[in-house]
Amino acid sequence: MRSPDFADLKRALRRAARETRAAAVVEGAADDAAATALPQLAGEKGPVAVYWPIGTELDPRPLAGRLAQAGRKLALPRIFEECAPPAFLAWAPDDPLADDLCGVPSPRDDAAVVEPQTIIVPLLAFDRAGGRLGYGGGYYDRAIAAARARGPALIIGYAFAAQQIDAVPREPHDQRLDAVATEREFIVCR
Repeated sequence: MRSPDFADLKRALRRAARETRAAAVVEGAADDAAATALPQLAGEKGPVAVYWPIGTELDPRPLAGRLAQAGRKLALPRIFEECAPPAFLAWAPDDPLADDLCGVPSPRDDAAVVEPQTIIVPLLAFDRAGGRLGYGGGYYDRAIAAARARGPALIIGYAFAAQQIDAVPREPHDQRLDAVATEREFIVCR
C-alpha cells in the first residue's frame, strides 16, 4: 500500500505536469514527433497501438497516418470495464469511433481485438530512465504488463520535450518505457 505522502507527491506532480504540457503545445510538434519515431519503428514488426489524443496530449494521429501508409496495422485502446486493462482494437485512420467507458473515442465494440507488439502511450511526465507519470488510473500499466507477459513488446512514450523531468517517482506496479518520442528527439531509455 502506498503512503499518503507518496500519493500526495504524485498528485502534485500530475497537477504541475498538466500545466507544463498545456504550456508546451507547439504548432507542428505532432509531425516532428512522428518524424523522430518513424525511423525507430521501421524495423519493428506487428501491430502498433496508438491512442486518441485528449486535451493537450501530443497528437499521435500524424504518426498513425504515416504508419498506415507504410502498411502497418494499427490499434486503439478501448476501456470496457473499470480497473481492467484496455483492449486494443483494430483501427484505421478513417474508421468511425465511439466513446468508451471513460468517454474517449475508440473503435466500436465489434472491432477485432489486436495484440500489439508496439504501444505508443500518452503521459503527463517522463524521465530518461523510462519512468512514466500517467493519470493515476493504472490502465496503461496493466496494458503494458499484459503485453510484456505475451512476449517482447516495445513501449514508447509520446510527449512534448518539455514534459521531461529529472525523475518520476515509481511504485512496483509502474511499468517502464523503452523509449520516448518527442518533437525534438527519440530517447532510448536506459
